[in-house]
Amino acid sequence: MRKQFRDTVTELAAADERVVLVFGDISVFMFDGFTKRFPGRFYNLGICENTLISVAAGLASQGFIPFVHTIAPFVTERCLEQIKLDVGYNAFPVHIVTVGATYDYAWDGPTHQAIADMGSLRLIPGIDIVQPGSPAEVDHQLRARYAGGRPTYFRLSDHPHGQTLPLSADRGVVVRDAGAPVTVVTAGPILGNVMAAVGELPVNVLYFSTIKPLDAALLARFAHTRLVVVHDATGLFEEVCEHATGPVTRIGLPDRFVSCYGTIQDIRREVGLDPEQIRAAVAGSLAQ
Repeated sequence: MRKQFRDTVTELAAADERVVLVFGDISVFMFDGFTKRFPGRFYNLGICENTLISVAAGLASQGFIPFVHTIAPFVTERCLEQIKLDVGYNAFPVHIVTVGATYDYAWDGPTHQAIADMGSLRLIPGIDIVQPGSPAEVDHQLRARYAGGRPTYFRLSDHPHGQTLPLSADRGVVVRDAGAPVTVVTAGPILGNVMAAVGELPVNVLYFSTIKPLDAALLARFAHTRLVVVHDATGLFEEVCEHATGPVTRIGLPDRFVSCYGTIQDIRREVGLDPEQIRAAVAGSLAQ
């Protein structure tokens, strides 16, 4: 997905001289082509993430469309005040594009894990939150939103879900409508785990690549069913709860950090997001 971000934003910059990149020493070499084509529109400010946000807000105030990029936990939770005051309250069109979603950098431990980024940012007025699950979704979301005039958080992962879905910037997708009493709600890359888990289980499946604003109209179509959120971070569950008319269950434990320094599969098993664990939990919801 990071390579797709590079390719898409380079094309956008070629067509729109307002596009500028503000980086924090991550992915710099991957963007060599961009810096050669647009040397005056690439700023690598080093490992000073708070400054990235404030500089980007300043650029946006002067009519530029800045994209800030570095690792997810560093530029969200560490920079929450700058995002709130400099970007959110001013409604500046700053786009924050991260890598290292949730447990993608599992081997580096909790300092590099990001499970509360979306849950925190969703509380800031006016900011949109996007979690693409595939390179195609990255490309579509970037093109649809870059000049929309709203601050947006694009949360990219190294583990795409592998599914082919209709593309929409603001609408959810009915992946499966089984007319079932249980509806599994998920977002981003974890859809791959969900589809591997539900198999022949008689459940509906809804998918969202936009967490905020959530497609409440789609969710309302399934409000008569039991909603089960399967997700690898905070944010989606809270948004679903705000729009649901009945109880909502969450599978997995995305609201706690784990001390494991293993693989992403190790940690997903520990927090209950392995496909077999998801299947058992969804089957339990069907039995209620």
